[in-house]
Amino acid sequence: MTNTELILNMLAEASTKDISVAINPETFEDSKKVAKQGGNVAKVARKELEARTGKKVVSSLNAKSALQLKNKKGEEPN
Repeated sequence: MTNTELILNMLAEASTKDISVAINPETFEDSKKVAKQGGNVAKVARKELEARTGKKVVSSLNAKSALQLKNKKGEEPN
């Protein structure tokens, strides 16, 4: 996961929390709707960034493969 992916994930979570506080959902179904709205905030940001940079934000990089790559290069793991 890249820094940008992590930031967008955090944006989705923070947006969901803020929307939840504002709306105060009472049922599970209402909470699902709030979660989709929060995720949509990050989706819009991702699509806008991709449009402006011409590059995809989502990568196949994950923590395990990043550590393996570092070890192959002889770098100290964090």
